Amino acid sequence: MAESGADTTDLYALLGVDKSADSNDIKKAYRKLALKHHPDKVPEDQREESEHMFKLVTQAYEILRDDDKREMYDRHGMAAFDPSRGGGMGEGGDINDILEQMFGGMGVGGMGGMGGMGGMGGPGGPRRPRRGPDEESKYSVSLEDLYKGKTVKFAANKSVVCGTCKGTGGKEKAKSQTCDRCKGNGMVEILRQMGPGFVARDTAPCDRCQGSGNHYKEKDRCKKCKGKRTVQETKSLEIYIPRGAYQGERIVLEGEADQHPDQTPGNLVFVLVEEPHEIFNRVGSDLSADLEITLAEALCGFSRVVLTHLDGRGIQISHPRGKVLHPGQVLKVAGEGMPMKRGEDKGDLYLVVKVDFPENGWLQDDAAYESLAKLLPGPPLEIKTDEEEEVDEVEYDDDADIDEMGANSGDPRYGEGWEDEDGEGGAQAQCAQQ
Repeated sequence: MAESGADTTDLYALLGVDKSADSNDIKKAYRKLALKHHPDKVPEDQREESEHMFKLVTQAYEILRDDDKREMYDRHGMAAFDPSRGGGMGEGGDINDILEQMFGGMGVGGMGGMGGMGGMGGPGGPRRPRRGPDEESKYSVSLEDLYKGKTVKFAANKSVVCGTCKGTGGKEKAKSQTCDRCKGNGMVEILRQMGPGFVARDTAPCDRCQGSGNHYKEKDRCKKCKGKRTVQETKSLEIYIPRGAYQGERIVLEGEADQHPDQTPGNLVFVLVEEPHEIFNRVGSDLSADLEITLAEALCGFSRVVLTHLDGRGIQISHPRGKVLHPGQVLKVAGEGMPMKRGEDKGDLYLVVKVDFPENGWLQDDAAYESLAKLLPGPPLEIKTDEEEEVDEVEYDDDADIDEMGANSGDPRYGEGWEDEDGEGGAQAQCAQQ
């Protein structure tokens, strides 16, 4: 297990304990660090660094928890475990065994993606992983359910260890034969395509013996599982989606993945996918929605229910006369966003004002227009031009699209705007032409 250049590693400092620490102190320190640095518990961009630290603290714990290895380390340092110097840790401990002892059924997570940490090695060739793989799938959920929380019950079809043969694949008292393909190891070497022109050696369960290392003649196979060691079963399960859960959040059912003989079942993982909502948009714990009002309400104020919230409540807004609301103006309603996952607090609700202007011809006679004009603010001051300059009265299109400005002109500012040297869009400064 020794890492290159690890001769100067201070295992006690790595775990944050004194050299006089007893086994309980070492165990507590490792438990804390293992949870902190476990790759399944950190964001994706921190996973590589976390994985490295996880390996180091696990190595330190494996040595210091064993009295003999600890004595060797105290005398010779990490050189005692360097195979090139005649040392080494022999068969070594399986990290999954360590985690099992440390965390039991707490669901710390599997070691997927952390090859070389105990899934292989030791006399007798490759060893099967001690924990089965996790099974991950996406689960679409409405914004209403994310707001209120929801319990979902469903029937899952899964593989379970055959109860008749207890996962052996053979009849009672039948004798198995060593698999001639994997030589009884249960695992075989395969070549896995890792990328264009790059192939790596890997291990996989033997497909002839299903990873057991032995097989039975057809007449000796279990009648229920036909020698496959597992059978299909339907099981009722349920998941709880907590209030305020996020897009991409993982709901884990520990140990509910397919069962494999000689392995602890992996987890069934559901990744939440937030469905688009026709009224609300969500960012973090905040919500936004359009506040649609009439021109009269924008000018004269109003007091009414403006929308129905995600839990069915009406949200009433009272806006006073004398304070004009403008199109695009934003009102913030504190505490009416999504609930926080912890506590009773909520985010905020942002309402974007959309003014519904009257249709053409909504007033029928000149007197009505004149009366309205007297009520509204007058026009701006007339723009005066030189007496010698002409004034042209022009025609116009009242349904134009501003996005068409500059079309077919060849000007780089049309459409995506200026491009920088890296080819990314965005407005850039331009030297003035002389």
